[in-house]
Amino acid sequence: MQATISKAAEFRGVGLHSGLQARLEIRPAPVDHGIVFERSDLAPPANRVAARWDMVTPSRLCTVLDGGNGATVSTVEHIMAAIAGTGIHNALIRIDGPEIPILDGSAQPFVAGILAAGITAQDASLRAIRLTGEVEVRDGEAWARLSPADHLEIDFHIEFTDGAIGRQDKTLDMANGAFLRELMDSRTFCRQADVEAMRKAGLALGGTYLNAVVVDGDRVLSPGGLRHADEAVRHKMLDAVGDLALAGAPLLARYSGNRAGHAMTNRLLRALFAQPDAWEWVTCSRDLESRLPGAGVAAYGAAAASSPGLGAVA
Repeated sequence: MQATISKAAEFRGVGLHSGLQARLEIRPAPVDHGIVFERSDLAPPANRVAARWDMVTPSRLCTVLDGGNGATVSTVEHIMAAIAGTGIHNALIRIDGPEIPILDGSAQPFVAGILAAGITAQDASLRAIRLTGEVEVRDGEAWARLSPADHLEIDFHIEFTDGAIGRQDKTLDMANGAFLRELMDSRTFCRQADVEAMRKAGLALGGTYLNAVVVDGDRVLSPGGLRHADEAVRHKMLDAVGDLALAGAPLLARYSGNRAGHAMTNRLLRALFAQPDAWEWVTCSRDLESRLPGAGVAAYGAAAASSPGLGAVA
């Protein structure tokens, strides 16, 4: 069955790249609405953009949606990961500016807000996208691949010269709440050497040691250090969950990424939908629904949302 958030959940914070303050609400939406962003600072009807792969526009270091009508919304990957990871299929995300607030740099505050607001099952069947063939994109040493599977699986490999990150590999079956247990609290990260260059390029203007993991060689500069020894690869997997959610429906596939990022994952979705023989629509049975990333997470409810580790949501 499809699902929506039970009541509005509000979030306030600064945009990682713009440095602008933002207020955001995730609101309930009817069946077959999908996930839609609405810019409250722009006049309707040219203020909405669907959270969909073909609305993504080229950008550096984050995922940006452009409705082609003047409405853009940037850094959508973490909120989209939270929505996919909690099994929300229909929602209106209303925001008063051009960038989603970064909060603590992970998806955890968004998950906390969604669980505190509650999840409502809707009386409508849910469709998923099942891979029937393999699709791959490459750029030098970087590549990403989707291949057939009966539920979402992710494996990822990264390699950095900084000793604080180094080489990391991880594979996860995303069923049974794995997103909440394994990925949601892993924060975005960067190298200290890149911070000045990003700011000169007009990026990371809202970044701090409190909303990103900053490393310098073998050192982690952010207070408190890492939440996981392999937090970097976990965050890359979190990003992949959010970017894959722009397929517009749950994916039944294995995603493999090697040094992949936002742009490459979007290229992969574009390649997938350009090959009609590589995928098909399926109506989810109860058994199939039980294997989706958001299945059963409503049971965490307010108890999970009030956990000290989840952080403030407004």
